[in-house]
Amino acid sequence: MSLITSSNRRAVLTGLAGALAGCAPTPAVLPTTGFAPRRIAPILMTPERIIRITVCTRPFRPTGPRLNVEAVGETKVVHNYGHGGSGWSLSWGSSAIAARKAMALAGLAGGPPVVAVIGSGALGLTSALQLQRMGARVTIYARERAAFTRSMRATGSWTPDSRIADADRVAADFPALWEQMARETYATHQTYLGTEGDPVVFSDRYMLSGAADLPRTVEPPPILTAPGIKPIRFAEYRLDGLAPRSIPLPASASPFPVGETRMVSAMQFNVAELAHRLETEFSSQGGRIETRAFNTPTDLTALPEKIVVNCTGYGAKALFEDKEMIPVRGQIAWLAPQPEANYGLHFRGVTVLSRPDGIVVQATRNDMNGVGIDDETPDRAEANATIGLVAPLFPSIRRLPTG
Repeated sequence: MSLITSSNRRAVLTGLAGALAGCAPTPAVLPTTGFAPRRIAPILMTPERIIRITVCTRPFRPTGPRLNVEAVGETKVVHNYGHGGSGWSLSWGSSAIAARKAMALAGLAGGPPVVAVIGSGALGLTSALQLQRMGARVTIYARERAAFTRSMRATGSWTPDSRIADADRVAADFPALWEQMARETYATHQTYLGTEGDPVVFSDRYMLSGAADLPRTVEPPPILTAPGIKPIRFAEYRLDGLAPRSIPLPASASPFPVGETRMVSAMQFNVAELAHRLETEFSSQGGRIETRAFNTPTDLTALPEKIVVNCTGYGAKALFEDKEMIPVRGQIAWLAPQPEANYGLHFRGVTVLSRPDGIVVQATRNDMNGVGIDDETPDRAEANATIGLVAPLFPSIRRLPTG
């Protein structure tokens, strides 16, 4: 595993980071003999097809996710939050670490392990399941069910180093810890491949550049950063030998009217189905979910469980007065689903990803965009401009022959 840093992390957000960073020099032609160009369906890229606009506040902590143990009266709290834009992508590995700590505390207390999990997003559900798999009896307490959490507003790509930490502030052992979380999560997500509902799949992604002939009819949305926020050198990592590598497509094999095209197969989450699957698994193993809000750490002491795993994400900033946490605003414009358009792309600083619940269109061209901003009000002008940047691609998609 190696560290890379740069001011532009768009490859990460399109699921290409590990693939591109790990590439050896590649030939100008496809290495696979007999490669047949793929026909792809054009996406109907127009603001009139917007079905919703969602805004998510990512819980970024410069030193990385919080995974320590804290005492609140007689209650022991194991923290598992602060994963920036990598919640789903690090969920299983991070939750395994938190679960092992909780089980060790339960062993010291004696008796059967009984643990509470706070929060029902990606980290809450995977923490609860990891605890069950280790033999604990678990109850999830949450203000809202999974379908209404910030985790459901995620892009849906496996992006394990998306705003995960500040490269200048992480501890020396953090890269190894990150790799442990990333590899375990990647492996566990793959156990859902090919299962009913396709909660996890691999899809083709295209990274496009060199489109001087395509018209630019709109200006990119402005980069917004909260006043007083210093530039952050976001840490980027790659996992050697894990994810598929990207390959260059010759012009004759690219369906897009651009100068350069790279393609890779990348892991993708059907977030709605995945969350539903995890909730169902948790309940089938005797787990309970109870609606409850917590306003101060002391509120946790009222729970019958004296070991608690805290998976409240951005909510932990207020609940535990985490002054280190920095909000990072991110917006997605969702277009009506097109099942026939089963691919993703990155072009002009915009990420597009087809999911069963809609087409993701997200401006991802600058890491500092949204840093320090916790306003979750949808911005229609931003959505329209983002769609307009990539719309010229689709009327010109080439109808490639297949052979």
